[in-house]
Amino acid sequence: MTAPINFTAESLAQEALTAQRKLSAGLDTLHEVDDIDYGATAREEVWRDGKVALYRFRGEQAPTAKTPLLIAYALVNRPYMVDLQADKSIVRGLLERGQDVYILDWGYPDRSDRYLELEDYIQRFLGGAVDHLRREYRQDAINLLGICQGGAFSLCYSALNPAKVRNLITMVTPVDFHTRDNMLSNWTRGLDVDQFVDTLGNVPADVMNWCYLTLKPWRLFVQKYVGLVDILDDKRALEDFLRMEKWIFDSPDQAGEAFRQFIKQFYQGNGFVNGGIDIGGRAVDLGYVDMPVLNIYAEQDHLVPPAASKALKGLVGSEDYSELSFKGGHIGIYVSGRAQREVPGAIHDWLSQRSR
Repeated sequence: MTAPINFTAESLAQEALTAQRKLSAGLDTLHEVDDIDYGATAREEVWRDGKVALYRFRGEQAPTAKTPLLIAYALVNRPYMVDLQADKSIVRGLLERGQDVYILDWGYPDRSDRYLELEDYIQRFLGGAVDHLRREYRQDAINLLGICQGGAFSLCYSALNPAKVRNLITMVTPVDFHTRDNMLSNWTRGLDVDQFVDTLGNVPADVMNWCYLTLKPWRLFVQKYVGLVDILDDKRALEDFLRMEKWIFDSPDQAGEAFRQFIKQFYQGNGFVNGGIDIGGRAVDLGYVDMPVLNIYAEQDHLVPPAASKALKGLVGSEDYSELSFKGGHIGIYVSGRAQREVPGAIHDWLSQRSR
């Protein structure tokens, strides 16, 4: 039986008129749009090693937490997705609850960084920031929040330096890179990464972005731009859209050697599960991650499927392991209204229960 047609000539004409009106209004709205930037919370640089900088966020009130919380983001995007704008800021939510929040900015690698290795990112840069905070606060260990690839780095660091991490939080972090529903992993397992890096040197940001966008081509190449018509007459909504677009396409190149090592040891070798992750001559064994661990994953994540993240439970040595599932996707866990209500409070409550 043929399904009934749910539109008429009149409804199509009305939809066309609405689209025309919004396109016309968009010409005026675009003239009114302010300069778009991201990073809503005041911050100050407190430590630097080359292009890598450590920033402290300044809230409207002094922090009450005695132990600083360091956020380590992925290399492939700018870290301010966690502080995108005033009403979409995990950082602001943490500050309002009294946390003392820092973030590591990896900077923009250039040709001089071609031979940086994972040891540089994990032990030198992440480790240098941790040691700086340990000295400043006169504490043996700090709290660490690793996000996406930054979560994988944080797991490596915590396994190699367990005495320096008091509490570890991982968010949308891949652990088992060989789950069946991990499309990105299926692509990279067949990549001749040696030829790729030897040819390109550093991996261009445009290449990385293209790979991520083609994971959801209809949604990310067509649907969202068609949907843009609906908000052309709404200045605030348009600014929000443009802010997200700017963040997506403001991506650093990837240092060649570190990229080579990460693809081989994590995506191809599945090193957390199978072993074989080597950081500066030291093997990474998640059994040495013996501090309290909170693992947060997104239920509709197409980049880090839940199964890829939940594998952490069976690998860490900690006797204090907790999981938090979030109804949303890889980006929604930072910027959605649900995230603003749920994620900062969950992190703060978990840390507060384990504070001395």
